[in-house]
Amino acid sequence: MRVIGIDPGLRNLGWGVIDVEGSRLSHVANGICHSDGAEGDLAVRLLSLHAQLTEVLRLWQPEAAAVEHTFVNKDAVATLKLGQARGIALLVPAQFGLAVGEYAPNAVKKTVVGVGHAAKVQVDHMVRLQFPGVKIAGPDAADALAVAICHAHHVQSSGRLAAALRAAE
Repeated sequence: MRVIGIDPGLRNLGWGVIDVEGSRLSHVANGICHSDGAEGDLAVRLLSLHAQLTEVLRLWQPEAAAVEHTFVNKDAVATLKLGQARGIALLVPAQFGLAVGEYAPNAVKKTVVGVGHAAKVQVDHMVRLQFPGVKIAGPDAADALAVAICHAHHVQSSGRLAAALRAAE
């Protein structure tokens, strides 16, 4: 199964693609979509993210997608804009017919690092350990790979649970 993880952001939207074969995870690609017109029209910036993420999905053809939940901060306007970028992160995989898993930042950190309140640098370090020698485009791409890893573990756990329930019948 090929999974894309997406770390939504209005300036930098991170993405990471992994292949999952049983318990084995392998890196496929990662990168960052940068919105055009950093201080420009919000609609133009969202359109830019949509076009770039659409191209990523067209190129790498994932079979599943996962998106990190928005972190709510004290600035309501910034949170709303981030939510709109997250809408693009949910919309594009749906346009490709993919089911989208959604994960809280603490769930992603707990899966990848083992601690729900891990620092960003710890997540980056554990992703690099998971995929040694891989060039990671930046912290947003590392976060996106962590989201993909979290989804892969969640799907594996769900599959084991379903198999156990079938066996118990």
